[in-house]
Amino acid sequence: MPRPDCPPDFLWTPQPAAQAVVDRLIARFVSRHPFAATLADRLASEAGVRLGDLVESIQLEPVGPHDGLEAELRGVGFEGAADRLVHPGGIFPTLRLMPGGTVLGFRVESVEAFAETHALRAEPTGREGDRLRTVAAEAGSEPGRHTLLAVERHGWAGFEAPDDPAPIRDATARWREAFRARPRGGAADGELFEALEAAVRGALEELPRDLACDLFFEAERDFWTARNRAAGAQLRRQRALGIGWANHDHHTYRSSRGSFARMIAVFESLGLACRESFTPGPDAGWGAQVLEQPVTRIVIFADVDMTPEELLGDFAHEGLTPRQELGTVGLWCGLHGESILGAGMHHLECVFGFDLLREQLLAGDGIGMMDPFSSFDHLKQQFTEGEVWPVQPHRIRALLEGGRITAEQAERFAREGAIGSHLENLERNDGFKGFNQEGVTDIIQRTDARAAARA
Repeated sequence: MPRPDCPPDFLWTPQPAAQAVVDRLIARFVSRHPFAATLADRLASEAGVRLGDLVESIQLEPVGPHDGLEAELRGVGFEGAADRLVHPGGIFPTLRLMPGGTVLGFRVESVEAFAETHALRAEPTGREGDRLRTVAAEAGSEPGRHTLLAVERHGWAGFEAPDDPAPIRDATARWREAFRARPRGGAADGELFEALEAAVRGALEELPRDLACDLFFEAERDFWTARNRAAGAQLRRQRALGIGWANHDHHTYRSSRGSFARMIAVFESLGLACRESFTPGPDAGWGAQVLEQPVTRIVIFADVDMTPEELLGDFAHEGLTPRQELGTVGLWCGLHGESILGAGMHHLECVFGFDLLREQLLAGDGIGMMDPFSSFDHLKQQFTEGEVWPVQPHRIRALLEGGRITAEQAERFAREGAIGSHLENLERNDGFKGFNQEGVTDIIQRTDARAAARA
C-alpha cells in the first residue's frame, strides 16, 4: 500500500515479523499444492523469480489451523476489514479472512498466456480487455480447498471484475496500441511533450484513470525492453513460464532539469502520487522523486540533477531552471533524450532471487552484472552491464558547442556510443519498500558517461 501521507524524508523500515507470518502461510499452501510447488521450483531455477514475490493475495478461512490468525496479523501491522487486511508499512499481499477455502492469488501479465504455457484445463474468466481476469491452476492435495489462482489486473484492485461496457473494452485495445505508437522523435521536445499530454488526456476521456495508467506503463516497458538485451533475454525466460513482467518493482526515469516538473505532471495525471523524495546529500549532485499509483502498483523513481539548496524545496512541482553544468542525469538526457520522450526508461527494476538471476543471465546469455550497490539482508541491488546506445550526431554537436563536453569526449561518444540502459536485479526481504540512498548515489556516479569514457 502507498503512503500518500508520508513526508518527503519518510524512511521505510523492514517488517520481519509480518514477513514471517506471510512466509509461513505461503509455505503451508505450497506444501499442499503440488502444482504450486512445481511452479515455485521452475520460477526459481528457470527465471530466478521467487513465487512469494508474485503473491498478491491470500484467502483463508479463520477457523481450524487459522483460528486466531486475525489477531496475529493485526499484531504485526496489518489493518482494515477482516476480508481485506493490508500492511501500510511494507510490500505484502492482501490477506482475506473469509469462507471459501484457501486461495493463493499471484500476478501474471496475461492469464491466457499462463494457461496456454502450462496447458491448464480450466478456462480463464472474463474476456480479453477485461480489467480483472483469473485462471485456476491444477487442484491441490485437497481439491476445492486449496486453489492457486493466476491473476491478471489492469487498473483494478477489487476481487470482483467490473462489468465494463463494450466502449471501454474497445477503447482499451485502441489506447494500448496508441501508447505504443506515440511519437518519441522527429520533432522538438516541446512538440513531443504536447503530443504526449494530448494522448494522455484523450485516454482519460475514454478510460478510467487507473486503466489508462496501466496501459501507458505497459507500453513504456515494451519500448524499454526492445532496447535492452538483458531485458529481452530475461523476458523470454519469464514468458516461457507465463508470467511476463509481473515481477516489476519500479520504473526509473531520467529527466533534464527544465522538463522535470512537466514529466511529473504527466505522471500525476495518471494517478501517481508523490511519495518520499530522495535527497542523498549536499554533494551528490542529484535528487529524485518517488511516486506510486495506489491501484496499479506502478512505482516511479524520477532522477534529476540538483543543487544542495534545491533539495530542500518542492522540486517536483516548482520546476528547475536549466544550468550549464551537467551532472550524470543531465548528461544522459543530453546524449539520449528525455526518458519520457525518445530515450525511454533508464532501467526497470524487477524483484528476483538475487544470486539466481545473476548466475542465470551469465550462464545462459553471457550477460554480466556490475558490482552490487546494495548488499543488505533486506535489500540487494545491482545493474546488468550497461546497454550501449549510439548517440545521434546532433546531440553530440549541441553538447560540444554548448561547452558541456570536451572534444575528446565528443569523439569517443561518436565512435563508441554511451551507456543507455540497464536491467536492475533487485531482491527485497522483510517487506522492505524503500531504497538505499548512499548506494544509489554510488551507482549513479559509476554510470556517468564521462566516467565510462575514461575507463
